[in-house]
Amino acid sequence: MMLAMETYDDARTLAELPVLEMVEPMPGFPEDHRFELSHVDETGVLGALHSLDHDGLQFLVVPAAHFYPTYEPVVSDEVVTELEITAVEDVLVLLVVHAGQTLAETTVNLRAPLLVNTATMKAAQVILDDVDLAVAAPLVA
Repeated sequence: MMLAMETYDDARTLAELPVLEMVEPMPGFPEDHRFELSHVDETGVLGALHSLDHDGLQFLVVPAAHFYPTYEPVVSDEVVTELEITAVEDVLVLLVVHAGQTLAETTVNLRAPLLVNTATMKAAQVILDDVDLAVAAPLVA
């Protein structure tokens, strides 16, 4: 059974998430398991995911619901178990941002979202099987 992660547009903000524990390291960063989210802008939409295991390593992230409200990544039962997901409403879907020279050139990775269980603070970047999802989708249309 696969589970579709709905992208809820609710009141949760990046500030409400303390230290996240990656259940599997992000691809290419095997030593980094603990990350902290912080705001980059005053609106709270753009966040920075800072590694607590490696100085200087950070990723820009945005809530998927803000830019792709109909985006619903489908994940395996294994991912649901690893993240200890018991309610879809507890999952925050974040997209990793690749900053371009301009906002129009800035992209997000829809193929590998970051899923955060806000109840347990466990997270994982999940590489999805759907080859139709872009790894460099425009942040804004």
